[in-house]
Amino acid sequence: MLHLDISTALAKVITPSFGVSNEELTQMRTSIKRHIEQWLQEREKGEHAWSMDPYNKSALDRVVSTANHIKKEKMQTVVWLGIGGSGLGPKVIEEVFESSQSLEFIVIDTIDPALLELYLGVLDWNQTFIVVASKSGETLETMSTFFLMWEKLVQARGKRAKDRVVAITDKQSGALRDFSLEQDIEMLHIPSGVGGRYSIFTPIGLLPLALLSGDTEEFLRGAKEMDTCCQNTVLEENPAALLAAVQYILDTKRGLPIRIIMPYTQKLRSIALWNQQLIAESLGKTELSNPIPMAAIGTQDQHSLLQQWMAGPRKSWHIFIRDREKPSITVPNVEDARFAHISKKPFADLLEACYEGTTQALTKAKRPHVTITIPTLDAYHLGQLFFCFLAEVIFLGKIYRIDPYDQPGVEVGKTITKNILSGEK
Repeated sequence: MLHLDISTALAKVITPSFGVSNEELTQMRTSIKRHIEQWLQEREKGEHAWSMDPYNKSALDRVVSTANHIKKEKMQTVVWLGIGGSGLGPKVIEEVFESSQSLEFIVIDTIDPALLELYLGVLDWNQTFIVVASKSGETLETMSTFFLMWEKLVQARGKRAKDRVVAITDKQSGALRDFSLEQDIEMLHIPSGVGGRYSIFTPIGLLPLALLSGDTEEFLRGAKEMDTCCQNTVLEENPAALLAAVQYILDTKRGLPIRIIMPYTQKLRSIALWNQQLIAESLGKTELSNPIPMAAIGTQDQHSLLQQWMAGPRKSWHIFIRDREKPSITVPNVEDARFAHISKKPFADLLEACYEGTTQALTKAKRPHVTITIPTLDAYHLGQLFFCFLAEVIFLGKIYRIDPYDQPGVEVGKTITKNILSGEK
């Protein structure tokens, strides 16, 4: 089970002026308990549909069947077209599970013509499979890129092009659904009540995991076990609720609205971006008070942002993520005495030392931070991590009194963009 350590955000470690006090946590226990109970009651009524996705056995069976079919075709490359939750979630899966033994998995979430030209020049259309993921079926970036790729596929395979495409979209309606029916393209479905940024336990997360030979059942088992923890009304035994409480207190009581999520493993670089979207799109809806997310990565951002975090205005706090089990690669023996501190040291030890150096420096500067520790970066613990962050957002929505499911600001921009492209004023 992953472990959340909030000790370095507490008043007893970094003083009451900068840290969370026991009294403040005690004051939140009653309201948090009520929010958890309300969440469970709402789930019984069919709300929070994403929280039931890990229990959908038929969806898993369909995904595994589709993935097996694709792998039997001996494809060299799967091109995944999706953006936002439909791209960031699969990108996390790709970073964790792609290897020299797996097929090549490319997530394209851009309409930058320079990058698209590069992809068009290197892809072998006889050995490429396309997954297009858009719940609405109208996402500008995803659909424009899909039609670019679809044209190339049709040119290479003619009427057989449809056999090299899977669409992931809404089951009931949408332009992508209609196009797929017209072209006889296989479809997998995102449940109607599940938004894109909440879709990691649907085919959006399960299909890339299955294609990259990750353990889909363990992924869902981890999610279900975290679900059990998140239903616990005792604050200290519910990591999602505890993280939400710390977030709220540091923002509203200590003036620290900026939430920096910083994994110390390259394989989780994109989960920081995924969580950034989850927080911003779910909660960025009031000018008065809501979390402001920022993605970072260790160790690189020690050299770009740590000075700001250590000595700049006190506006931010950190969530670090680390994994205990790492590959065994060691620095060679360096006879030069100037490099004795790194000679023959495992790179895992170097990375851990950098994490400890950063966190201890922040503690000395009385800058609050918490750490999520994952014993092993595998499907089971990744499922736990995703579910924990999703549940946290729901609890934050209740604490801040913000609806975490709509995104009116995003829709305004989409409408204006469509009008521009349509020649409307």
